[in-house]
Amino acid sequence: MKSEIGLIGLGVMGKSLSRNLARNGFKLSVYNRHVDEKEENVAANFKGSFPELNDALAFDKLEDFVKSLELPRKIILMVNAGAAVDSVLTDLNQILDPKDIIIDAGNSHFEESTKRMNRLKENGIYLIGTGVSGGEFGALNGPSVMPSGEFEAYKLVQKYLESISAKDSNNHPCCTYVGTEGSGHFVKMIHNGIEYVEMQLLAECYFIMKNQKLSNEQIADELEKWSGVLNSYLLSITIDILRKKEGDVFLLDNILDKAANKGTGKWATMVISDSGQSSTLIPAALFARYLSFFKSKREMAAALFSEELNKSELNLNHLKQAYFFSRVINHHQGFELINNVSTQNQWNINLSEIARIWTEGCIVKSDLMKDLVQTLKNKPSIMYQEPWTNKLKESYSALQSVVLSCIKNQVYIPCMLEALNYFNGLKTAESSANLIQAQRDFFGAHTYKKKNDPSETNYHTQWGDEI
Repeated sequence: MKSEIGLIGLGVMGKSLSRNLARNGFKLSVYNRHVDEKEENVAANFKGSFPELNDALAFDKLEDFVKSLELPRKIILMVNAGAAVDSVLTDLNQILDPKDIIIDAGNSHFEESTKRMNRLKENGIYLIGTGVSGGEFGALNGPSVMPSGEFEAYKLVQKYLESISAKDSNNHPCCTYVGTEGSGHFVKMIHNGIEYVEMQLLAECYFIMKNQKLSNEQIADELEKWSGVLNSYLLSITIDILRKKEGDVFLLDNILDKAANKGTGKWATMVISDSGQSSTLIPAALFARYLSFFKSKREMAAALFSEELNKSELNLNHLKQAYFFSRVINHHQGFELINNVSTQNQWNINLSEIARIWTEGCIVKSDLMKDLVQTLKNKPSIMYQEPWTNKLKESYSALQSVVLSCIKNQVYIPCMLEALNYFNGLKTAESSANLIQAQRDFFGAHTYKKKNDPSETNYHTQWGDEI
């Protein structure tokens, strides 16, 4: 008997997805490359390690793996983004048949996914670019799944992706067809950008409370009070992290303060710039990680410029409200970015559906996300409708108070500060950009438009002596 579906790449995520597929009753083939003295018998050893894989077929020769699959072949690709994906696709392109389907479930760049789809389509082979969120646990027990590409091809793999996905509060799969081209990988990329900001905001709350001389246990206790209203996966793991000890020492206090990244935050920042969007929090969170890596320079600057301060007290209820405000701005920017880029590319992404599949199985799942499912059915923008408008008004002064306190106490809070700056900028009906336009026209004759001029004529003025 041939297998219904195959999976290539038995890293952590590939192994977890394989076990998930097998536990859902699908006949499965698995493949991992053979590298002498490095990767030998990986597939066979994996198959022998878990009882749910008793009926699976294991291979280290790609041709044999492909022959083991029923037509049209359905293959999930779980290899590192970039050159590795192109290498495997090149090999598969030579041995697959028309109508066969490849599901790239790694963190590929969405534009690369579109290019790969077009190349494979020349031979009649379909590529489904699929974002998968949830980490190792999610991949094993039910992730959030974001597929895109040719809809007719998606229909042939829909049952597999829906079966292995998490289930929402109505027991519906946290999997939805996102749109054409590489829109699935795009949505996953923005998911990761929102995730960057959510992590940074919690790190800022932690750091602010540390600055107020609270212990890790006290910070965990305070965050636990927030979990009723601000419940989220990231908040819950942060509480667990704060309480974790090695012997008598809090583990967190022994972790080096240099935050790494795997590229999706950088990609999201580049898309924000390329598409002319004003999503400012994702870049702020990314640059905070970059700054953290300059440990020796930070230590030098601390020695040169730090000074003793009379620490001002902070109202922890204000901090809670400031955290809430910043999270609303983060989600507003993230979904607005998805909507605007979707419009530019004619993807017709359903924002409410994206919020729904992010309510379970993924890193950004939260009670806030559950509320946004209904909100985004009404309008694509969060902060221009109730109840968010009133909630932002109610918590605005608290954010101001926290930011002012952090400035006085010299506490680095890039995302909270940017949330306040963005909001202030957005609600400024008459901005200073008129001066920018005048400056541009002065030195570069770039022209400008005049207020209340329905013709939208471009004007140029001889301002005076130029350079």
